[in-house]
Formats: sequence, structure tokens, C-alpha cells
Amino acid sequence: MKRFLTILGCFAAAALIVFGMPYLTNGAEEDANARIEEKQRSLLAQKVTDVLKEPHEVCRIYDSGRLIGVISSEKSLNAFLKTVYQENYAESFPGTDVHLSDDIYLTREQNYFRYENIDEKIFEYLKSRNLFTIGTTAVEFSDENDVYAQIYVASPELYEQAMETYLSYFVDGEELKQLRSGQGTPALRTYGSRTVGVQINQKIEIKDDYAPADEIMTSVEEVLEYIEYSGHEDKEYYTVQKYDTVAGVGSKNDGLSATQVMNINRDKISGTDQVLSEGEQLCVTYFDPIFDITVTRERMKKEEIYPETVYAEDETLREGKTQLLTKGVSGWKNSLYSEKWINGVLVSGSLVSSVDTLQAIDEVIGVGTMVIPGIGTGTYRWPIENVIISCGWGCYYGHEAIDIQNAYSKWDKIYAADRGTVIENSYNWISGNYVVIDHGDGYTTYYGHMIARSPIPVGAVVDKGDYIGDIGMTGRATGPHVHFYIAHEGVKLNPCNGFLDCTALH
Repeated sequence: MKRFLTILGCFAAAALIVFGMPYLTNGAEEDANARIEEKQRSLLAQKVTDVLKEPHEVCRIYDSGRLIGVISSEKSLNAFLKTVYQENYAESFPGTDVHLSDDIYLTREQNYFRYENIDEKIFEYLKSRNLFTIGTTAVEFSDENDVYAQIYVASPELYEQAMETYLSYFVDGEELKQLRSGQGTPALRTYGSRTVGVQINQKIEIKDDYAPADEIMTSVEEVLEYIEYSGHEDKEYYTVQKYDTVAGVGSKNDGLSATQVMNINRDKISGTDQVLSEGEQLCVTYFDPIFDITVTRERMKKEEIYPETVYAEDETLREGKTQLLTKGVSGWKNSLYSEKWINGVLVSGSLVSSVDTLQAIDEVIGVGTMVIPGIGTGTYRWPIENVIISCGWGCYYGHEAIDIQNAYSKWDKIYAADRGTVIENSYNWISGNYVVIDHGDGYTTYYGHMIARSPIPVGAVVDKGDYIGDIGMTGRATGPHVHFYIAHEGVKLNPCNGFLDCTALH
């Protein structure tokens, strides 16, 4: 039994009857029954059949503090529970047993009365109200304060299987195996990433327990759903529109990444480049897990070293005239970053080391004065650092630009992609605060969703790499990013088509 309260002693009234009288008449027997019934009414009618000269042990059974009755023996109750298990639970919960529910408890006491046997009535009472618990596995989740959640699962293996599936969303299976073995993942020798650490931020304890059958999770899917959403059932869904991509769906819904959209729709999406079917329903409520998984990764990137522009005075050129003396050539460096991901979301990143593999050659321009020319170089740099493309050209219908983010600093600075003159510094309901730079060679560049109006006034000449504002999400935006495109004589052009290297930035 889950708990027994042993009460030693006897009823004073019973002792008085036994020691005061050698035997009971029918009238005395009726009087004893009346006094017992008055003192402690049971839920089921049960008579006293005899009063003994010597006390014996009786076992009372209670439901939420109210007496159900006196059972003939615990052996009889145990046999009944075994029968209940075999008839009702053995198939669904093999290898365990049945106990009484938490509200049912037994007491043992020394008593001078013998009671009629109503075991069958007591057992029927328990069965009709399903007052049983099943031997099962409890999983407790706790933090530095206390236990904040608990679930029951049919077996430890069931929970572990669900946990492994959830971990697979964020960590490659082979990497997880290497980390668990203690040998770690191989050091990076080329561009890419590796997992160097996995940590569950809360404490999880698995132990044996008892629970009602309807509170026990019996499938991996049920346990996994609880891990993913903490038991919350309210989710939002999006209907796929024509031309939608996985990244486009995420961009339209709180700025989810393509990987996040894939993870929460793994039953429908197996890759971030998968073609979606118009009218398909996709979940767009990201995980609200019962615990947090922190994954630490190292990432090796090939990064461009932008050449600086050096202006050399040339007395042979009149003021305002320029002449290219040395063409600037970009260099390259290998940069190693440490990244922190929580539940599949990148939350921070920092530079660990950087090695130049090719030095940049500075561009040298002879000028009549030190005035910066308004004519562009014809080559472009990224407007932000640590670039990732959250929504590419055409990631949803009508999207004629690329949405770029700073992977490690969401509200960082924006820079001019090339030299030129600011011709627009304004606001509209779609792009929010935006800037347009005319590069004087038929090309313009567009920077949207700035956090505030750019401090650079219209008519000002900016150099390539000059600060022009900060990343924001003003206008129609679901997350901080820059809406960026290049235009030639008014025609919008994809920056990834021959202007900038977009390889591996999605």
C-alpha cells in the first residue's frame, strides 16, 4: 500500500463493555452498533457481529478522511488489487502493479469488535470510482528554487527516447555521441561549425512513483509534445501562400528562421529548401520547452578584409578632380567564433581568433583636395558585420530585396556599401526609417527598417564603410534586420547576383 497509518489502542467504549459484562444480550449488541455508528459513520453500512473478550487487529479503509469500512484482511485487499491490475492494466502497463489512489489510506488498530465481511462492497466502491494508481515513472523538473513541473511516463525508456528526439533538433547525433564519450568533437580544420558543449540548464530527476492511469503518458509523441511546449496547447498556424518558401514563412511570422520553422513542423518539412504546397497549414508557434538546452558551438568563417581608401593630394589635378592610382583589392581572413544557442536560437557570439590569409591592398586615389568624391568604386561591401540572410530575394511573393541580420549583435551599426551621396533620408509605413545612397554611376543602394532616422543629412557625401545608422525593425518588420537592395537606373537588383558573395549566409 502507498501509505498505512498504524493506530495502536482500543475504543474506551469497547473496553468498558467487555470488562463490564461477561457477554452481550441482543439489546446490548444493538446498543453497541448504535454507539459505534454514531461515533464514526462509514460510507458503507457495516454491522458489528460480535464483541470479543480480547482485542484483535482490524484494518479500516478511508477515502479522503471518510471511513469506507473495515476490510477482513490486507491479504484480501492485495489479492483484489492484483486482479484489478491483470484485468484492466496489465496490457497497457506491463511489468508493474496497482496501488490505491492518494486519497485512499488504511489504518490498523486494536479493537474488541468483530465486523461483518463487506469486502466485496468495499472493492466495488473502489472500482466504481477508479480509485487506483499504477506503478510508473515520474520525471521531475527543478531549478535553483524548487520543483516546478512533474510528469508521469510509462517507462524511463519512453522519456529517454523523447529526449533524444528533442536533442536531435539542435545537436547532430554523431556529435552528441562524441561529447558523451568524453572525447569531444574534432577541431575545425576548414570552414563550418562543430558542437563543443551541450547543457540542460535545469535539473531533471527520474524516479519510481504511482499515478492514475489517465495521467501517465504512454507514447513518445505525447512526451515529446510536452517537452516542446510545457503542456501548453494553444498554437498559431499559418496557411502557406503561393510562392512562399520556408524562410519566407518564418520571416512573416515573428522573424522565425527557416530552421526554426522546419523544427516545429518536422512532420511536414524535412529541409529548409523544401518546396511548400499552397494551402498547407504550418505551425508558427516556436517551442516553449519545459527545460532549456544550451548548445555551445565553434564556427570557422572566411571573412573579407575590406581595403581602405587612401586619398593622396595631387597638385596636377584641380579641386574636385580624382584619379585612381592603386585599385583596392580585398583580403581574406579565417575567423573562429564561439556561439551560444538556447533551444535552437542563436543568442550570442564572440570572436575567438582570426588569422589573415590574404592581405588587403588599399585603394589609393589622387585628389585635388581632401574632399571625398561622390562617385562610387563600383564594388560593394556588406552594410553590416557578421551577415546572415534571414529572407532572400523572393523568399515570399513581392519581396525584391534581401533581409540581412548581424548574427551576433541584432541592433548593430549599418555602413554605406559604397561611396556616394545621400539622396533620401525618410520614413514610410513599409520600410520604416530608410536611406538611399546615389553612387554617381547609375547605381543606388537602399537600407530599410533603421531603428531611428539616420543622422546623415540628404546631400551629404559618404565614403564606403561610413556609419549611416543602426539596425532596427521600424515599419513592417517582425524582427531587427536591414532591407537591402541595389538598383540600376531605378531597376531593383539582387545584391547576391554578382555584387556580393552570399555563399553560406542563409
